[in-house]
Formats: sequence, structure tokens, C-alpha cells
Amino acid sequence: MVKIIKNDKEYKSALAEVETLIESDPQAGTEDGDRLELLALLISTYEDTRYPIEMPSPIEAIKFRMEQLGLSQKDLVPYIGSRSKVSEILTGKRSLSLKMIRMLNSGLGIDAEVLLKENDLDSYQQSSVLDWSKFPISSMIKMGWVINPFKSLAEAKIYAEEILSGSINAVDHQPALYRKNVRSSATLDTYALIAWRAKVLEIANNNRLQDAYGKEAVNLSFIKEIVRLSYFSEGPHLAKEFLKKNGIHFIYLPQLPKTHLDGAAMISNDGKPIVALTLRYNRLDNFWFSLCHELAHISLHLSEARQDIFFDDLDVKSSNKAEKEADKMANEALISKKDWEKSKLKEDHKTRRVLEFSNKLKISPAIVAGRIRYLNNNYRILARLVGHAEVRKQFENNQAKSLFRN
Repeated sequence: MVKIIKNDKEYKSALAEVETLIESDPQAGTEDGDRLELLALLISTYEDTRYPIEMPSPIEAIKFRMEQLGLSQKDLVPYIGSRSKVSEILTGKRSLSLKMIRMLNSGLGIDAEVLLKENDLDSYQQSSVLDWSKFPISSMIKMGWVINPFKSLAEAKIYAEEILSGSINAVDHQPALYRKNVRSSATLDTYALIAWRAKVLEIANNNRLQDAYGKEAVNLSFIKEIVRLSYFSEGPHLAKEFLKKNGIHFIYLPQLPKTHLDGAAMISNDGKPIVALTLRYNRLDNFWFSLCHELAHISLHLSEARQDIFFDDLDVKSSNKAEKEADKMANEALISKKDWEKSKLKEDHKTRRVLEFSNKLKISPAIVAGRIRYLNNNYRILARLVGHAEVRKQFENNQAKSLFRN
């Protein structure tokens, strides 16, 4: 009676019997022939279990196929991207990207399971959800966010995953860890938004803050204290330094096309809040309201435990409760309801009265003028007071120029 092989003793015994049967050369279908076939199957099963053959490493598999087909490193360029990348892959200095794995599997017939060995399969599965061709890589290159290692923009678009995947996946492709709250128009480009957020987080990660952050400290009084810095010509820069001293990142990062952003509030990898502004209008009134709005989100809504994130196009009127609460706190911090009602400036907004009122409150006249223009829905009045072209110049000289890493 033939039994399942359970140990090396039974294995050796089965091998000896197989050798004897082979010498007698039994015919298929006979009792000995069936016994030989069954023993061979049991021996093979035991060997697979007891002495499994390890898969080769991805590098070994590639080199073996190169030897089989007589390929040089140059011949791998169509599958991997460039001679330098081929060299880095074969020397173990670079990991295979999902696109490389696909190309090597389909082009050279190398088993995808072997190519995925020693790599993070979950990361590849996540990255496969993204359509890398949809990222605005041309704009990102022009803005200096990424370096194009190729000779042409067309090549960069083809290999967008290789250029962007490390940074994008590292900071954004974790939908279970945070909730996106987007205040924007229907024309929002989601991929541009992902890229912008990734860049913000990269800048924050590369500029860790030493000062402690206490959430309880960010309240209406805290924001009002920042608003008082608007009275000075270098107010925006002073506000950035004030936030830094309180453990809050302030990041200026221009928007990408089709994002229509004024700013965002989020949590950095070091657990500290981030206020990120695009300064798309480059006006003092817009800067101070945007800053106060994002600080209000930090005070009222941002939670490290939930990893919320708020994206804001403040031109869009929102019925969202959180957005209404942030608008209300921002307005109160800039000019209290009591002071505003007493001023009667909505109806009588001569320049002289605006300046007198702002001096009385010790705030920028741009804040007052901006409120009047908004409430009257008239953006032609008081144009000289809103501080056109007075903001970006305070940050551009010191703007961090960290780049996405490959």
C-alpha cells in the first residue's frame, strides 16, 4: 500500500523502490506502472514541501534572461528607461518601478512574481490606482518642482510614474488615513491637487520645526494677535515667523493649473499643522483672510488623529458647516462684528475713513478695504488699498526649493 511520504526515511525508501521499478520498465496501466506513477507524484510533492526551490532575485532573473537572449545593458533601455537606470537596477541601487516590471514581463517574458520579489507589493497595488499620465508633469517641471532626467518633455510624460511615484505614494496615496474637505469649483484637477499637496508636505518634511505646538493655543485670540502684525509693511513675513515660533508650518507654494486654490490646512509628518497658501491674487487683503481662514480650520477642525485636510478656493461660497465656521472665525479675527457694525463703512467707505478705521484698530487698511469690496460685491472700489503685488515678494527670495526625489 502506497502512503504519503512524511519524513526523510520514507522518502529514501520511496526513491529506492522507484529505482527498482524503473529498471523493470513496467507498462503504463499495469499495477507496477501505476505504482511507479503514484510514487513519483508523492516524491515530487515531498520534495516541493521539504526542499523548496527559492525564486531567483529580480536582478538574477533579469541577468539570466539577458544571457539567454544575448542582450547587453543597452538592450534593456526600452524596458527600464535609460542606461543609467539599467545600471542602477542591475547593481541594486534602484528598485524596479511598476512600469518597469510590466515592460520586463511583457517584453522579455520574465515572471512578474519574480520581479515583484523583495519589493512592496502593497505599494505597487496602490500606485496602480493612479493614472500617472494625468499628473501635470510639464507644469511641475516648469515650476522647478521636479527635474526632468530625459531629453524631452515627451519622454518625461512617458516615464511620469518613475519621476513622481516615490514622493506621491509616500505622502498622498493613503486615503484611509485622512479625509479630504475640498472647497472648490467643479473644474478642479484632482491630480494637480494631489501633486500640490505632495509638494507642500515635502517642503514641510525638509524643514522640520524645533518649537513645540500646542493645539489649545490656537484660538480666536491667537489669530487676532497675528492679524495685528498686518499693521507693519513686513506683516506677512512676520506672520510666518510668528507661526514658526508656535510650531506651525507656513508654506507658500504657487498653485498648479486647474486647482483654483487660495490655501489649505493639513498635518505634516511630524504631527504639526501646516498652513499652505498659493497667493494666487498676490494681494494683502486676500493673504490675511486666507491665512485666518486656514488657522480657523486648525483651531476648529484639524485633528491629527483623523488626519483631516482642507483645500480652499475662497472665491466659492460654501454651505459646508466647517467652511462657514472657518469663515466666521476668520472675519471675527480680522475685524470684530461689534467694531464693524459701529464703523458703518459698508455704506460710507471713503478712503479717509478706511484709513482712520484701520489705524484705530492697528491693522492693515487692506483688510478693511477687502471687507468693503466683498460685502458690496464691487471689486473696483478701493483698489489702491488692497495691497496689490505686496505679498509674494516677501516670500519668494526665501522660498524653499526642495525637489521631488526619485
